[in-house]
Amino acid sequence: MASNKSTPQLSVLSPIITASRSRSLTRKFRAGLILWLVITFFSACERQPSSSNQPDRSLIKIGYYGDLSGPTFNFGESAKNGVLMAAEDINQAGGINGRRVDVVIEDDQGSPERAATRASKLIDQDKVIAVIAGGTSGNSRAGAPKAQVANIPLIAPSATDPAVTQIGDYVFRACFIDAFQGEVMAKFAVNTLKARKAAILLDFNSPYSRGLSDFFELSFTRLGGQIVDKQLYTISDGDYRGQLNSIRLAAPDVIYIPGYYGNVALIAKQARKIGITQPLLGGDGWDAPELWDLGGDSLNGSYISNHYSADDPSPPIQTFVREYKQRYGNLLPDAHAALAYDAMRVLIDAIQRAGTTEGPKLREALAQTKSFPGVTGIITINEERNAIKPAVVLQLQDRKYIYQETIQPETTAAAGASPTTAPNRAKKPK
Repeated sequence: MASNKSTPQLSVLSPIITASRSRSLTRKFRAGLILWLVITFFSACERQPSSSNQPDRSLIKIGYYGDLSGPTFNFGESAKNGVLMAAEDINQAGGINGRRVDVVIEDDQGSPERAATRASKLIDQDKVIAVIAGGTSGNSRAGAPKAQVANIPLIAPSATDPAVTQIGDYVFRACFIDAFQGEVMAKFAVNTLKARKAAILLDFNSPYSRGLSDFFELSFTRLGGQIVDKQLYTISDGDYRGQLNSIRLAAPDVIYIPGYYGNVALIAKQARKIGITQPLLGGDGWDAPELWDLGGDSLNGSYISNHYSADDPSPPIQTFVREYKQRYGNLLPDAHAALAYDAMRVLIDAIQRAGTTEGPKLREALAQTKSFPGVTGIITINEERNAIKPAVVLQLQDRKYIYQETIQPETTAAAGASPTTAPNRAKKPK
């Protein structure tokens, strides 16, 4: 009887239970549908950039490090100016494929140790796609291994030490090397100044100074000259009279001093005070406005090899000089400014040709640079990632660098690669 009484109750509850279950299923279906729609929406959003043709408008970050507050601050400041000027030029023209260039700047304070840490910071933290290493060969060599390991191209605008690019295949330079620069001044001494005897005064702690000295001596003797004395100093020295007296007694026709402007200016003043009148010869390390402030008239009659001349009448050079002076308060661009400007433009050209900022493809594009029209000459990168280009010889007179002649590298002399066309105005020493 009990079971018969319960049957009507179950039949009455059945529609209620069925409706409840139906509502539960509906809620689950709706929840599932909403979840599916959310997942589909966000998946579509994630796929949108790759499936659309929206152009990349992100910044192209390029690192620069150089001496901005140390013993060769003039080199670093000039190079920084050149890099920024090239970046501003391309940004004003619409950027690289519509992307603006952002230069991230670091001060290595003239220290190789700090140069290494600044290069690491630019690569690891700032995520730059390439590095311009302004200043000396020693600081370029210090930062280059960081770029090599990271597969990030590094371009040294003014590092003439051959060892710089030997660090690895991601390391380039925008200047000629010391082997050529030493040869240039030896040829000028023998062929133009008619020198037969030379003395050398070098900083034996400086790879730059030692390298130039070795190559000058090799070329000078091969051309029939004789090295009659060789003296040493260090960058911290302030008294050079002992070395200069030894050189004076050797009676050379010319004195080769492959150092940096701070030491060279003091050496020139002390040389003239003890009666040395022979022409003093040097390299691009002399090129800084402070040279004249420190050395004054004692520098008159000296000659240096360099990367370009601001007096060159070539239209590309005069355009560069005029625009640089407009940007930087009538400051005349030295070789470091011109080289860094060219280095940045070579890099920009490689990015455009590569069509990407990926390290390996950018490295390959840089290595394929041929006949690039730089301010400092027509630039071709050879298999050792060195720039094949001409050098100029300048005479120092009354705070001016007066163009004398252009000397071509033997491999490109026949091609007439230099934009320099001014006549040779060199004179024999009296």
